[in-house]
Amino acid sequence: MRLSRRGLLRAGLAPAAAAALGGLASGCAVPTGSTGRNMVLWYWDGGLGDTVLKNARNRYGSSVDLQAVKIGGYYRSKLVTTMTGRAHIPDIAGLKGEDMASYLPNAGQFVDLRTLGAERYRSRYLSWKWDQGIADDGTMIGFPIDCGPVAHFYQYDVFRRAGLPYEPDDVSRQLDTWDRFFAAGEQLRRRIPGTCLLTDVNAVFENAVQQGSKRYVDKDRHFIGDQEHVRHAWALAVEAKRRGIVSDLVNGTPDQFSAVQDGKLPSQLGASWATNDLKSGVPKTEGRWRVAQMPVRPSNNGGSFLSITKACREPEQAFRIITWMLNAANQAQGFVDAGLFPSTPASYGQRQLRAPDPFFGGQITMDVFGPAAQRIAVAYNSPYDVALGQPIKDEIKNVGVLGKDPDKAWSDAMGKCRRIAQHLGVSH
Repeated sequence: MRLSRRGLLRAGLAPAAAAALGGLASGCAVPTGSTGRNMVLWYWDGGLGDTVLKNARNRYGSSVDLQAVKIGGYYRSKLVTTMTGRAHIPDIAGLKGEDMASYLPNAGQFVDLRTLGAERYRSRYLSWKWDQGIADDGTMIGFPIDCGPVAHFYQYDVFRRAGLPYEPDDVSRQLDTWDRFFAAGEQLRRRIPGTCLLTDVNAVFENAVQQGSKRYVDKDRHFIGDQEHVRHAWALAVEAKRRGIVSDLVNGTPDQFSAVQDGKLPSQLGASWATNDLKSGVPKTEGRWRVAQMPVRPSNNGGSFLSITKACREPEQAFRIITWMLNAANQAQGFVDAGLFPSTPASYGQRQLRAPDPFFGGQITMDVFGPAAQRIAVAYNSPYDVALGQPIKDEIKNVGVLGKDPDKAWSDAMGKCRRIAQHLGVSH
């Protein structure tokens, strides 16, 4: 089972990216990315659907040669390096959702999409997703590609054997709080010894934080990772460990994958794109899975944007290409091709997204993910969230995997956060 393309968030690079981009003076003359006739678009593997890219080249081929370049490795680092070096900058650049906050303080290096008429498209997109591409001063640099609503994946027959609700609507209704979710995990372990509801405590902690409207740093550059919303998520994760609903396995290891396939880890909280991870990683489990709503309310994990850099000679043409590629019909196609969950609600009713999925027992998973995407809480994303959230995530993992004392782990996390905040100029 391969690791998700969005699962490996690289802590500490957000401030570095911001600093690197900050080395370009706002409004400076940036070398062009195209020759005028050609237009270069940068993206990463799985960042855009192949069909949509092919159709865009055909549609606009008479006026521009759209060159879509798939960038391997550390995409963000390569984009930042190119922009800092002021050479070979793409006209259109994908921006990963987890990196967006690091680009926003340097919005002057991108075209403000409002100047090209972006506002007239706002109502067609999820409002919380649209707002993630907008800087504090109102400059819009990111046009929404996809999002990653999180739901509860579970194995139907295992839940039934454990005496738990097993139809998706019943699971959604009866496991609608964290306490009921944890109680289900306890029952699962009693009825089928050797099984665990979740792989690790991080799934609880990170999703509980993502359910809320606050993260780790606020708009005034204050560290808020020691406040109640994070303490509550931490307490839930500790409780999950105490009640024995999480395994001792490390996520992404062969042992964990085997446990998933054998039904010993029959449940996970995952984003919409995890459907493809399951299909490619544990294909022998086809037909066993169903999808229900996660406890309390959905969270979001992943989702990206397209931007137009100041290097672009023809921003109006680039904007026409972007808005066509990311319309409702093409976002539906992107979901079919690459599992990119649409940020356009009009896509959710389209025929290709309403097909029963054999891997999920014929369930129409859009009935879960569509409503979830529209219930995501709006939260401010700081460029410092990654750096200041990582010590807390590391320490709760130590609690779950190594059995570290939760109070000691919390104290250590806060100490690390204070040192990082001081280094970054974030008040605490």
